[in-house]
Amino acid sequence: MAFALLAALTVPAVAFAASAGASTRSAATAADDAPQTHEGGTSSVVDRVASFYGAYVDARTGTPDASLSNALRAHYLTKDFRARLDTWERENAVDGVLRAQNTPRAWQVTYDNSGAGHTWTKVRLTWGDEKKPTYTYLSVQSDLATRLISDIKEGTATGGAADD
Repeated sequence: MAFALLAALTVPAVAFAASAGASTRSAATAADDAPQTHEGGTSSVVDRVASFYGAYVDARTGTPDASLSNALRAHYLTKDFRARLDTWERENAVDGVLRAQNTPRAWQVTYDNSGAGHTWTKVRLTWGDEKKPTYTYLSVQSDLATRLISDIKEGTATGGAADD
């Protein structure tokens, strides 16, 4: 059952495009009313990270679904990283994917850098209410050959890991 949910929740969601509204309304109002467009591709590492975080946040929201969260980890994370993540979580007593005890209300994934067989993406997690949001940032490393996530570290707003 968890794998069926995994398949249903892993639609890539990274691109947003708003169409222009009628000339009698302001551009801001037209953009607010426009439908959101999400797109992605199976070969894009950035899309895979976005798919993972979208599905993972959904699985952790409300009453967390541990079996789905574990299935997502098995599908998107390297075996070696899952083992290191388990150790990190025992030592820090928080969810290692989110680097937090709670679940964010939104997420955003942006390409950051590539080299030596890896791609890094910046993940921005949004916390709090819409009027006064706060953000945390993660630096997510993916292996180009497998497109699997092989590391997650606390990041910065400008990109890269906080400890680099």
